[in-house]
Amino acid sequence: MEQRKPLSLPENAQRPLKEGEEYKPLLSPQKNYAEVTPYSVTVGVLMAILFSAAAAYLGLKVGQVFEAAIPIAIIAVGMTSALRKKDGLAQNVIIQSIGGCSGSVVAGAIFTLPAIYILGIEVNYWQMVLSSLLGGILGILFLIPFRKYFVKEMHGKYPFPEATATTQVLVSGEGGGDSAKTLIAAGAIGGLYDFVIATFGAWAETVSTTVMGWGAAIADKAKLVLKMNTGAAVLGLGYIVGLKYSFIICCGSLLVWLVIIPLMNLIWGGSVIDLMGTGVAQTISEMSPEQIFKDYARHIGIGGIATAGVIGIIKSFGVIKSAASLAVNEFRRAPGAAKAEARTEEDVPMKTIVWGIVIALLLIFAFFAFGGVVDNIWQALVGLLIVAVISFLFTTVAANAIAIVGSNPVSGMTLMTLIIASLILVAVGLKGNAGMVAALVIGGVVCTALSVAGSFITDLKIGYWIGSSPKKQEGWKILGVGVSALTVCAVMLVLDKTYGFTGDGALVAPQANAMAAVIQPMFSGGGAPWLLYGIGALIAIVLNFCKVPALPFALGMFIPIDLNLPLVVGGAISWFVSTRSKDAALNAARQEKGTLIASGFIAGGALMGVVSAILKFANVDLFLTEWNAAWGEAVAIVPFLALVAYTVYASMKSSKQ
Repeated sequence: MEQRKPLSLPENAQRPLKEGEEYKPLLSPQKNYAEVTPYSVTVGVLMAILFSAAAAYLGLKVGQVFEAAIPIAIIAVGMTSALRKKDGLAQNVIIQSIGGCSGSVVAGAIFTLPAIYILGIEVNYWQMVLSSLLGGILGILFLIPFRKYFVKEMHGKYPFPEATATTQVLVSGEGGGDSAKTLIAAGAIGGLYDFVIATFGAWAETVSTTVMGWGAAIADKAKLVLKMNTGAAVLGLGYIVGLKYSFIICCGSLLVWLVIIPLMNLIWGGSVIDLMGTGVAQTISEMSPEQIFKDYARHIGIGGIATAGVIGIIKSFGVIKSAASLAVNEFRRAPGAAKAEARTEEDVPMKTIVWGIVIALLLIFAFFAFGGVVDNIWQALVGLLIVAVISFLFTTVAANAIAIVGSNPVSGMTLMTLIIASLILVAVGLKGNAGMVAALVIGGVVCTALSVAGSFITDLKIGYWIGSSPKKQEGWKILGVGVSALTVCAVMLVLDKTYGFTGDGALVAPQANAMAAVIQPMFSGGGAPWLLYGIGALIAIVLNFCKVPALPFALGMFIPIDLNLPLVVGGAISWFVSTRSKDAALNAARQEKGTLIASGFIAGGALMGVVSAILKFANVDLFLTEWNAAWGEAVAIVPFLALVAYTVYASMKSSKQ
């Protein structure tokens, strides 16, 4: 049996390049590889169908939206290895890129479109498909001009945690050797660890200060609580994000949970605050810290994300100007005058991108005007402007967020889009059910555009590290979006007919319920929490003046604290193992070993999370409810510390190459 040569990413794959230094991917730019083949396209499409159906099914029924990229990468590696495919690594990138559309399109669809059913309004299948399809295509086209900036010019400056984990799966699986063994071992440990938590409840998934009597009393009276997720996947994510960004994210969380929420209780504790006209009846003091976060404080994070995004757009003006200049120059260039580029540098031609955006926008306009979305052409034009402006502006925000923390704040940006769209649509005469449908379909287009753009930058970074042809990734990504849109909307239609979204036994659909709760009062005389958005905006502006990255801080304010605290633990481990020696080569080897372990935790957790969710959906109840309630939190800290100890010990055992 032929022994495969062990593969690993070059030493400079995840650090800033020195002056004159060049990154050389695993697949040589001077060679051509069998990337797009009948096999890779067929398997990619099958993965898109399978995971779109599974993600929509589980996301709406169980309330869990999982990212499909890593499970698809694991399956792709297993299949090409079993079939002994030539150029397996090159084909697996395409399989992952096409199939990975499933998670992003599903998120774009189920965050918004089920809200139409929840509000009791009819919508047909093709309206949903077009909303997801056109939004996804727009997200791809808007992102392509920024590919070189994010994946090449910013090389080593962003951690790209999800891209790192997926790349490690693809590379280690292809090459075998010690790297593959480390990844498989860590994947087994992380997957088993998270599976035991989610399926059996042997210990609590989240540890809170309320587990102690004094902590519960402080949470009740002062609304002050700390919570930490004990999962392996989140710990691994923190390791890859690194100490710098994880600390900034955590500071955003601590500001909200230790200062803003207790301060709101102290100042307005006896008051009923109904900022959106939703009929809130509870006083602040009657709410739990979690409810105050959900109903009020989280909106500060949304305002911060939006403002940080605008600041980022202003700072990236040179990049936007460069992309626009490239488009203009390409239109002026005579046929055949284009400079030949290496295979790994070639994008879809800018002329094609520009015409693609124009056609996509015209189709969106036609969809709004003649697809039963709005009442007249003027309103369709207004809807088109909302989609075009917000999608374009926030595409870079979504990509930035994915590059930093591997988490796309698409629900927050979509919520902001819905509020802006609702205000504008009401102003141009759209009210009642017609207005709500229009706002939600517009929100669906934008949500899918941002979700797909964020996911796509991960694919392109994977391709950059490995040495794929970006032009092929960009072209075939659209096929994945189309297949995923058709699948997720069909599943949504079937689930509505089978379970419904309202009443007893209805689907959970938490994100869509939140969108419906926000949008309904907007078309019934309600308002938006502008004060909270303004506070978040002010915080982002102050941070920018203080030279503190505003977007990760704002993400910390928006993402629940239990997911942010373990990021710091993972980041601290990364710092610790990479600084213990005076030998830089040994530190780098330990860092890389830890990255493999962290990637294994993420991959194992993602894969077993799908299995656990399927068991829950099938009503296979193995959860130790009484044990978990009585001892879960007290026990949880022990296995979590054991996981931390394993990561440190295994990383420190590494020797330099």
